[in-house]
Amino acid sequence: MKITAFNGSHKKEDSNTSILVDWFLAGAGDAGAQVEQIKLSTCRIERCMACKSCWNKTPGKCVIKDDMASLVEKFISSDIVVFASPVYADNISGLMKTFLDRLIVVGDAHWELDDNNESRHCRRYEKPIGLVAISNCGYPEQSHFDTQRIFYRRLCRNMHMRLAGEIYRGAGALLAGIVPEFSEFLKTCQKMVYASGQQVEKNGKISSDLQRKLEEPMIPLPDFNRRFLEKVNQMADQIVARN
Repeated sequence: MKITAFNGSHKKEDSNTSILVDWFLAGAGDAGAQVEQIKLSTCRIERCMACKSCWNKTPGKCVIKDDMASLVEKFISSDIVVFASPVYADNISGLMKTFLDRLIVVGDAHWELDDNNESRHCRRYEKPIGLVAISNCGYPEQSHFDTQRIFYRRLCRNMHMRLAGEIYRGAGALLAGIVPEFSEFLKTCQKMVYASGQQVEKNGKISSDLQRKLEEPMIPLPDFNRRFLEKVNQMADQIVARN
């Protein structure tokens, strides 16, 4: 199985998003998958012009000359794709959205009705067949991923893919291990994300049991969100004071 992760973090260096992707791909790779992570921040991706030439004049090919042609090749040669993005303004990053807009080339100008009798475009290529969504957020509550939950379900419907799993982690700053007293909780999180990669390689999806565990708070301490808020505000004051 080939699994390709498209990382929509705006950071070229390691980020909280890339930490989650690294853990997931490590599990999938160790289970036998061919894996690759592509940081979209290192690619030149222009905005879609909505000219629809990729549907009508040059089917399957965009007229814009940038890095999207090679990214599309990686996309359509993958069995499973990972779309990874931090939460920006309650949704995916602008970089990830621009990338998804340009994936218009994998669709077809013709329409069809899905199993619920709802219209969508026909697909041009057989793959990918599954999507794993990965995201992190500075805020600790899982509710901040609600928009992405809806978005990825609609995206899978429109792109003829099944949602193979979702990995959403609040309090994203903790993923880098900056708070030693939370190290054991972080190890548990890492093991679960790693196991998710293994399961997607072996079974094509994250099990319902593991999916449920991934939704539990990363730091299961009473009143954690309030304590975390106080710590974040202290750090913000220190940063402002230094500048």
